[in-house]
Amino acid sequence: MNALLTDLYQLTMAAGYWSAGKTQEIATFELFVRRMPPHRNYLIAAGLAQAAEYLLGLRFEEEEIRYLRELPQFRRVGAGFFEMLRSFRFTGDVFAVPEGTPVFAGEPLLVVRAPIIEAQIPETYLLSMVGFQTMIATKAARMVDASGGRAVIEFGTRRAHSPQAGVYAARAAYIGGCEGTSNVLAGMKYGIPVFGTAAHSWVQSFASEREAFERLQELLGPGTTYLIDTYDTLEGARQAVALGRPFWGVRLDSGNLVELSKAVRRILDEGGCREAKIMATGDLNEYKILELVAAGAPIDAFGVGTELATSHDAPSHGAVYKLVEHWSPLGRRYTAKFSQDKATLPGAKQVFRFADRDVIGRAHECPMEGAEALLRPVIVKGEPACPLPSAGEARRRARQALEALPKKLRSLFEADPPYRIELSDELIQLAEEVRARR
Repeated sequence: MNALLTDLYQLTMAAGYWSAGKTQEIATFELFVRRMPPHRNYLIAAGLAQAAEYLLGLRFEEEEIRYLRELPQFRRVGAGFFEMLRSFRFTGDVFAVPEGTPVFAGEPLLVVRAPIIEAQIPETYLLSMVGFQTMIATKAARMVDASGGRAVIEFGTRRAHSPQAGVYAARAAYIGGCEGTSNVLAGMKYGIPVFGTAAHSWVQSFASEREAFERLQELLGPGTTYLIDTYDTLEGARQAVALGRPFWGVRLDSGNLVELSKAVRRILDEGGCREAKIMATGDLNEYKILELVAAGAPIDAFGVGTELATSHDAPSHGAVYKLVEHWSPLGRRYTAKFSQDKATLPGAKQVFRFADRDVIGRAHECPMEGAEALLRPVIVKGEPACPLPSAGEARRRARQALEALPKKLRSLFEADPPYRIELSDELIQLAEEVRARR
């Protein structure tokens, strides 16, 4: 794992900790979202599997160490620091909510407890990976809810902010409820069903639309989906009907999708292809999907790209990674920020989920009657605590958990009042004590 995939200040702080003799001090950091993005009533936790993989494989290669030694920021750092990097391993503990779990602002998604250098260096990667996948999984869940039971397929790699982001977006979208993805690498790595047949260029490469459809049907048989709007959508539907079985259905990528889908449905049905499906694509989002469903458009599946792979309307959600507890030879010290709009709560925490609310308490508090403790051990003393669920298992968890939430929280608009979050008496008391001592 590339240890330099981080911000410079994580490494300058690491050098500073080493120079100050703080290498054996233990720090607890928590990753959480300060406030919900616009129109979001919940978030779907995702990205934990890649976060754990990163921590377990984190190593500094000789080439990376040589590069750091040449930077001006490290010229005054002793050789011992670079020797430490050669043997660097993550030896700490990680607790996290399982992927697919709905979470809310202020609740730790992930907790890292480790020697301070080991806990500090991963901040950038963890925020990026968990933050991004959580954002995409949430967007996908909203689209799936809006679809009214129709399939939603992730088609966004070509619009993602990098090819690798497309792979992680596909994984997160699947956890959020999508039926599958167009991304073949994501399909192979994570066991996600893959979808797709041919583009407009396929049709344009033949002398006639009929020939393009015939060749595609010869290749794909029952899996054939004809893209019928290259020239004339309704004529494309007639060509599909004329060819007859076997084919899965047709795809609409432009125009008035309500009117066209109804007209195409009639052509398919009257031509004896009642079992054929209609997929719609073309700059869709959850609001457009909701409108299509409400208008009675006979669409069986939605393919969503740009809006999903980039979470276009809410591309970030302010995830942060904050020190909450610090052990040194002088003992344990609880840490918190009290700055306006950026205050944090001290001490390691647990999230207790009831049927109608969450309570954020201290990590040592016993589970409250009727509550589920959400933060689970993932890594203990640098070793995996247990196998992590697959993307498919996380997807099932997300669907079950979302169905258990109050219906108003699954709205595409902000719920009033929002989900109820409380603090335990012990956590409130600790915060007051820390504030009094500052």
